[in-house]
Amino acid sequence: MYSSNNLIHIFTILEAIQKINIYCKDFEDDEELYIANDQLNFNAVVNLLIAIGEENKKIDNAIKTDYNFHWKDISKMRDKISHNYRGVSPYIVWDIILNFLPEYKKVLLQVLPNIEDFNEALKDALDSKFYTHLEYLNKI
Repeated sequence: MYSSNNLIHIFTILEAIQKINIYCKDFEDDEELYIANDQLNFNAVVNLLIAIGEENKKIDNAIKTDYNFHWKDISKMRDKISHNYRGVSPYIVWDIILNFLPEYKKVLLQVLPNIEDFNEALKDALDSKFYTHLEYLNKI
């Protein structure tokens, strides 16, 4: 079992992934995402990717060792986006959304049941206004 301290980070990442999916669901490609709503959706997604990368850094190394994934790449992504904001490529953001986040979500969903107090923490999280998009976790 992994420490329950990881739950807040994983819940935050999963919430951010859900929000990204919502913000991008109506777009066909990176260009549509980039120009829509005076870049409102794009900027929201970039901000959420930064949050994902920051929360990723806080997940225990034991989890990162036990679950084979690109953990370091997520942290690097966060650093590149936040330090080179003007150079953020819509194409790369779109690629992350389509090809990287679904795999990341799948790994995190595998981790959750192996964390102490997961079910109790989930109830508390779902009562929070911050984690409004995590209802699907009740099925784990």
